[in-house]
Amino acid sequence: MSSPNPNPAAAGSGEKVDQVMQPVLFEIFGEMWKVQARLGQGGSASVYRVSSARSSSAAVKEFLLDAQGGDYGFLKERSVLEDIQGHKNIVTLYGVFTNHNPLGVASRCLLLELLDVSVSELLVRGSSQGHSMWLIQHCARDVLEALCFLHREGYVHADLKPRNVLWSPDDECFKLIDFGLSFKEGHQDVKYIQTDGYRAPEAEVQNSLAQAGLEGGSGCTTAVDLWSLGIILLEMFSGIKLKDTVKSQEWKDNSAAVVDHIFSSNSVVYPAIPVYHLRDLIKSMLHHNPNRRSTAEAALISPFFSIPFAPHIDDLVLLPTPVLRLLNVIDDSHLHNDDEYEDILEDMREECQKYGSVLSLLIPKENPGKGQVFVEYANAGDSKEAQRLLTGRTFDGKFVVATFYPLSAYKRGYLYQTVQ
Repeated sequence: MSSPNPNPAAAGSGEKVDQVMQPVLFEIFGEMWKVQARLGQGGSASVYRVSSARSSSAAVKEFLLDAQGGDYGFLKERSVLEDIQGHKNIVTLYGVFTNHNPLGVASRCLLLELLDVSVSELLVRGSSQGHSMWLIQHCARDVLEALCFLHREGYVHADLKPRNVLWSPDDECFKLIDFGLSFKEGHQDVKYIQTDGYRAPEAEVQNSLAQAGLEGGSGCTTAVDLWSLGIILLEMFSGIKLKDTVKSQEWKDNSAAVVDHIFSSNSVVYPAIPVYHLRDLIKSMLHHNPNRRSTAEAALISPFFSIPFAPHIDDLVLLPTPVLRLLNVIDDSHLHNDDEYEDILEDMREECQKYGSVLSLLIPKENPGKGQVFVEYANAGDSKEAQRLLTGRTFDGKFVVATFYPLSAYKRGYLYQTVQ
């Protein structure tokens, strides 16, 4: 059983608030915040993207009262989040507040960092051949870093799945969200954990025993999180959802052989050595015996993480950052005429400032990056709007291709070539 999955997700990924309703407002710390979109809705909570006149956007997770009229769900998630703040790969909790709607009904709320696209969305939007090694490695490392920290603090996430791993455009990393089912190892206070398709074998047994009214032993351990991550990475590599596969008898009899088959089917797309390292990393997470499963700390020293990968151009379209890169815009002939070059710089800055605050603009005259336009916006929201409106536009008779670009690489002057 899954906890409700209200994502602190992307501005573009939530449904618009019903236009026939009165505008929904939250009063947060004495300031009125307007609801821009509902990002997720579950049985016990909903998440909204909100903004105010003075502050940037954020996410509000609003909890409903539980069946007993209490706020256990709110108190539990608040307690976990407050205990694990400060890690770059875990969603930031800004504060907590009580909201009173026009009918006088009070609800407890968390004010959270607003994140962007989820791995679930990446799986839907990605190729049927799977994602690039760069993206898989980036996601795997970020999630393992989060799990190392979480597990050292004694916590089990207990609901790791693609919808609970989100991209942060400003920090350029993936972060974990939704700690509604999390618990201290050895003190499991939730009978039903994890989500179908990502549930470890020992959690399946425990859930079945709980449904039968029987005790499930001493509870699950941090190993259940590694199982879930192994499935997520296998889905990212294969480009297919594995919910039916992991329920099959073939998987139960010999999951390692199924993993081998998936890799042999896709290996022609990738160089052999990285594929073998990724395969072995995933298999180390998918032992049916939790005692044989890799820990997060051990997984991070896999040889897979020592291989440098370049991002595919598709990766830079999928993962927003504050830096926009425009391709197919400028002829080389314009780069070596100083007057023409200055005119182009001025024209591009004027055009790009229509979509947000431009902090810097760079058009390299030589490789790497020759003739490409790099535009640094004040925030990822502005660059996303520019990317949406500039893609497909014509400039000097040519169709513009707009991707994002890692801010950290741009700041270092590292203009690497992407894989086409």
